[in-house]
Amino acid sequence: MDRYNSSIREILDASLLSTLYYKTKEGKTRLTIRAWRWITIILINLAFFLSFHVDIQLLEGTLNGSRLLGFHLIDPFTALQIWAAEHHVHTNVIIGTATLVAFYFLFGGKAYCSWVCPYGFLSEIGEHIHLKLVRKKIIKEHKFDPRYRFVFWLAFLAAAAIDGYLVFEVINPIGIISRFITYGWTLGIVWVVILLAFEIFFSRRAWCTYVCPVGTTYNFLGWISMTKPKWDMDKCDHCNACIRACPEDHVLEFIKPKYDKERKEKGITTQLVVNGDCTLCGRCMDVCHTDAYNYDFRLKDLV
Repeated sequence: MDRYNSSIREILDASLLSTLYYKTKEGKTRLTIRAWRWITIILINLAFFLSFHVDIQLLEGTLNGSRLLGFHLIDPFTALQIWAAEHHVHTNVIIGTATLVAFYFLFGGKAYCSWVCPYGFLSEIGEHIHLKLVRKKIIKEHKFDPRYRFVFWLAFLAAAAIDGYLVFEVINPIGIISRFITYGWTLGIVWVVILLAFEIFFSRRAWCTYVCPVGTTYNFLGWISMTKPKWDMDKCDHCNACIRACPEDHVLEFIKPKYDKERKEKGITTQLVVNGDCTLCGRCMDVCHTDAYNYDFRLKDLV
């Protein structure tokens, strides 16, 4: 039990910087998946900035709608809002949305939230601060029903249909940050700061978990996505480190020991994390000391 407890304790007490690298058995320093995710987010948003300010025409626009080397990319929820507001969708919107849907169908559904979204990057830092404050008993954790996000998803689409305007984009922190990075200062950044403060001092990752219709749209795609984390029962020692590290703690409910007997009776030794809320953030892999997790591409068996 000491080994299990120390493993969890190390995760809870680790500094944010220490979660970005690890030491191999040979003593070499390697970047964690979190570090690679953050690098990816920075590079994507840097490409937006450079394309506008230096005119390199690599990734033009913002995360709502952009052109990658001249090819259109449109956020799926933005496309749904356009359809609701205008009652028709332009050809470029269809092409751009279909491209992203196909990409995330193959490579992770809600992976957008942890590998692309700039607000997700900030929220992850805010989450680390929030958990530190909770452990020090400076604040209390407040949780709500995550199904509220489906209500918000419908409400924002209804608002677009009624008003004929993309109402959600007024408060969308993803769009606000993306426009800020690309075009410069916007007063909307004040709203982003307010959201982050709410998450730090009141409710962990509240926007992403309970509100964001962008993430909810990718959640639908996440259930059927071809790329999933795979859990190996034979390697797992149920230390619960992965559950503590997972930003969507209900996603890994299935690994609990109470299901082991049932799995053994069915001859199950590995299991995919199929829940649409999985963002493929890799935190479970970063903290697992038995290497019980890895990414699995489901189409590989057909090749």
